[in-house]
Amino acid sequence: MRRLESRLRWGRMPTYLDRILDWHRQRAQSDGRDVAGLVTAAQGCPPTRGFGAALRANAGVSVIAEVKRRSPSRGPLAPELDPALLAKAYATGGAACLSVLTDSEFFGGSAADLEQARGACELPALRKDFTVSRADVCDARLMGADAVLLIVSALRAEELAELLALTRETAIDALVEVHDEAEAVRALEAGAGIIGVNQRDLFTFEVDTDRAVRVSASLPDGVVRVAESGIRGRGDVERLAEAGFDAVLVGEALVTAPDPGAALASLLL
Repeated sequence: MRRLESRLRWGRMPTYLDRILDWHRQRAQSDGRDVAGLVTAAQGCPPTRGFGAALRANAGVSVIAEVKRRSPSRGPLAPELDPALLAKAYATGGAACLSVLTDSEFFGGSAADLEQARGACELPALRKDFTVSRADVCDARLMGADAVLLIVSALRAEELAELLALTRETAIDALVEVHDEAEAVRALEAGAGIIGVNQRDLFTFEVDTDRAVRVSASLPDGVVRVAESGIRGRGDVERLAEAGFDAVLVGEALVTAPDPGAALASLLL
């Protein structure tokens, strides 16, 4: 509740991100499971498929294709999608990885969506969710994800460092999401190797298509760069490639397309 209380204290109305994080943190606080046992179980899982390695392997710009039923700002996008069929279409269209929403309350996703999508193809899969606890990282590993999302604006510096360390302990990749240069510094200081620049402001949900290009200039060589949100056509991908991005994460433009596989193939350089 810290973030929500802070905004109310300064006379600001709660935002999308405030409500989402409050919900996830309340769930984490009420989770009575033994975290040490979860870590041990996660460490015993089979090897992942290598999310980061898949992004590095592509000479061009890789596409992370998203399985997404709805969004808080846009409402229903593809509520009746079949995760397995969509994942197969993405694989045929040339995707390097999957991103699967597992948040149920705000995005209509589930662990079952991830399991079905990943089980239908050989692509590595990111668990796209609001990770706020050690149990969340372990759950991603246990449900079969190959990467977990860590959002810098949703975590204190010590939380980010702790969760990144846990991803290394449990052998799962982490896509660390930033929105500006200051957050990029925090991500790098915590040891992030895969950094996503989200062009969508998570407080207003508005998209700034220049954001990724601006932030990319502050990222050093050796970091895998992923641009997220607001990517709708080949021209967007070409511009992001020129800015040094290794991959793009695309959701809405694909799940709402008549032929998601063909829409994905049209993005490839």
